[in-house]
Amino acid sequence: MEDPAAFIAGLPKAELHIHIEGSLEPELMMTLAARNKVALRFGSIEELRAAYRFSNLQDFLDLYYEGMRVLLREQDFYDLAMAYLKKAASQNVRHAEIFFDPQGHTDRGVPFKTVIDGLWRALKDAERAFGMTTALILCFLRHLDEASAERTLDEALPWRDRFIGVGLDSSEKGQPPSKFERVFARARGLGLKAVAHAGEEGPPEYVWQALDLLKVDRIDHGVRSLEDADLTARLVRDQMPLTVCPLSNVRLCVVSNIREHPLRRMLQDGLMATINSDDPAYFGGYMNENLSAVGFSRAEIVTLAGNGFRAAFCDEATRQRYIAELDAYCLSRR
Repeated sequence: MEDPAAFIAGLPKAELHIHIEGSLEPELMMTLAARNKVALRFGSIEELRAAYRFSNLQDFLDLYYEGMRVLLREQDFYDLAMAYLKKAASQNVRHAEIFFDPQGHTDRGVPFKTVIDGLWRALKDAERAFGMTTALILCFLRHLDEASAERTLDEALPWRDRFIGVGLDSSEKGQPPSKFERVFARARGLGLKAVAHAGEEGPPEYVWQALDLLKVDRIDHGVRSLEDADLTARLVRDQMPLTVCPLSNVRLCVVSNIREHPLRRMLQDGLMATINSDDPAYFGGYMNENLSAVGFSRAEIVTLAGNGFRAAFCDEATRQRYIAELDAYCLSRR
């Protein structure tokens, strides 16, 4: 039997839950800080890596937003995205749908154009260089108000052709999806897909709100949905995709260890769960590391990979091409 890590390494896969700012590795952060003359409170890469030990979502977000300060120029955003895309391509990620947080940049005085131009250029270069497909999803920061989200959507509309959807992220506790019902309705009216973080640290009620008020096409995380039998039944019935991030859940203490992660139960219950890296620079792993960490059977790993393609916002021809790649790969490894 082929080594599980080798099988995972060659497996075609899609990543649907990746925050591009969360792929900022310490080495690149220090490089950009020096290039842009941004003072950090860390004297070395080792000191910075030591700070990547946190016990909850808010501790992580404090460091995450601090790291964003080094991103100032179009080339910075290009370098950030290209570093992730090279890594993803090396792990045979065939399709990536990438979150970005414009408010985290525009509120620092960085023009939206600077952000989107750098990211977009990297995506197009990666598609040509690696033969992968990519997309951007604009996320609203839920700790800010809906008026700020509305302004961000207004600012983004000249580049409407460069992003396929809107999302909702940042600190979940005390920030229900219901805060953003109107801006999501507006975005859907513009033909944008909708996703939202819910049921990570927040209660199952937030997943209900994301479904019924925001009318999302996917739930990001959603692991606490299992606490509500009616909600679980709804998600199974509708085959609502859940973009699950196991290493993130361990690092942020959503679960105490990887053995207690509910992903296997989610699959057994019939949920359309996918596996993703979330903020890989901070959480200890990209796609292959997440797939290896859960210790699943080959059949379960293939199910997760297939769900990723089925849940993707790509066109049907692209979806079927990737599923055929996956099937051919599995057949060749029998």
